[in-house]
Amino acid sequence: MPEGDTVWNTARVLERALTGDVLTGSDFRVPALATTDLAGWTVTESASRGKHLLLRLTHADEAMTLHSHLRMDGAWRAYAPGERWTGRPAHLIRVVLKSKRSAAVGYHLHELSLVPTAEEDTLVGHLGPDLLGADWDPAEAVRRIAAKPDVSIAAALLDQRNLAGVGNLYKAETLFLRGLWPWTPVADVPDLTATVTLAQKLVASNRGRWTQTTTGSLRRGQTSYVYGRRAQPCRRCGAAVQKAEQDERVTYWCPHCQPKP
Repeated sequence: MPEGDTVWNTARVLERALTGDVLTGSDFRVPALATTDLAGWTVTESASRGKHLLLRLTHADEAMTLHSHLRMDGAWRAYAPGERWTGRPAHLIRVVLKSKRSAAVGYHLHELSLVPTAEEDTLVGHLGPDLLGADWDPAEAVRRIAAKPDVSIAAALLDQRNLAGVGNLYKAETLFLRGLWPWTPVADVPDLTATVTLAQKLVASNRGRWTQTTTGSLRRGQTSYVYGRRAQPCRRCGAAVQKAEQDERVTYWCPHCQPKP
């Protein structure tokens, strides 16, 4: 699943491709928006909120937001006029936005909707502080997490209502670096502030690039401590990294560095 930095980077792709442009055409390939025509609308801003993309547009006195969610397999790609669209198979295209200088193509997007910009909160108002946003507030993230003391710390970090932008990669890596067993109840975590602060630093450190690393290395096979490394030796102690199902997701951890309490 895309993490907050991936969605932030995607917002920058759309920003460079469309911001300031007047759309010359649009093609929505989802039933709810099939008849929508955004020709003549100006793209004013491309923003991310956790894992949500918000493309803001204006026309005369109207302001609308095109909202999309990438989930597991969604993507946006930008192409120059006449360039072949090679991002995904054509049957996965859900929307095309065209201007004189580019075409932005959304593949396999989820929750694609168009709402008045003033009503964006109906879509993203439930989210916690955004790890890559101006509203990032570790104290508020801790307050929300601590409100459910019996929930595992892994589940708490993934809950976008607590803090917006952590996915499986940063969850696993944060818990490893903090020495926390993924099933540890929130009430038993010794320093929630340090935990959420580390998660934010890891996500922010990869902003602006597509290769995600938590180790500092960009070399293939060396970018993570435990994520995606089942049965491989822990980089710290040499024990075999474990993988298991947790709350309908998978998690990775080192049984020696992250012992069960």
